[in-house]
Amino acid sequence: MKKFISDSRNLLRTAPPLVVALMILSIVGMNLLANKSINTGVEWLALDCGILLSWMTFLSMDILTHCYGPRATNFLSVIALGVNLLMALIFFIASKIPGVWGESFVEGSEDIINGALNNTFAGTWYIILGSSIAFIASAIINNYLNFGIGRLLSGRKGKKGFGTFALRSYISTFIAQFSDNLIFALIVSKVFFGWTMLQCFTCALTGAVLELIFEIVFSPLGYRISRRIIEEHDYIGDSEVQHT
Repeated sequence: MKKFISDSRNLLRTAPPLVVALMILSIVGMNLLANKSINTGVEWLALDCGILLSWMTFLSMDILTHCYGPRATNFLSVIALGVNLLMALIFFIASKIPGVWGESFVEGSEDIINGALNNTFAGTWYIILGSSIAFIASAIINNYLNFGIGRLLSGRKGKKGFGTFALRSYISTFIAQFSDNLIFALIVSKVFFGWTMLQCFTCALTGAVLELIFEIVFSPLGYRISRRIIEEHDYIGDSEVQHT
């Protein structure tokens, strides 16, 4: 336990604050954006605006896994989830505080719009529960799969160029994103919104493809950030995966 506490403190000191901040910000933001659905014009295709930020979460985890390993990244993912739940609580409290949102000043519709905004920020228990379960499950899948593919491609001390970083990130991101989307759809969308299995599957698959495209576009930046982190730190948090 003492070693775990010591390693955790060391990880929190050495983990790049910008990458961790982007991961937390993207988790909080995508849960809010998930309240807005995307009109695709196709009956069987259901998407929400959360896909605009979810790629950032997984790119951040790929960077952290590349530098610190899966156990450390899992720990940081749990921290990020905890912050997200705290923000959800703050949003809920804010929604219950008497007052009026600025955007609700529409003559004759003030109460309706104000109530809708309060409900949007307050969230619902099943959405928060579903997103939390989906995120933790997909984070573990992504982090260990990313690490395993990296070991398979380069070995413990093999080459670790952009090609390896990109391939391990693309595969792990697609599978983990699909898992995240599908788990959330099965827990929330199917049970509470009546989605069909086809809608759940197509939403998960399409979302994973779109998020993979974002990953491909921004993976060169992710690779440069990860190399800079490794070059600037002689010690990488998780000794099991040092210099992966």
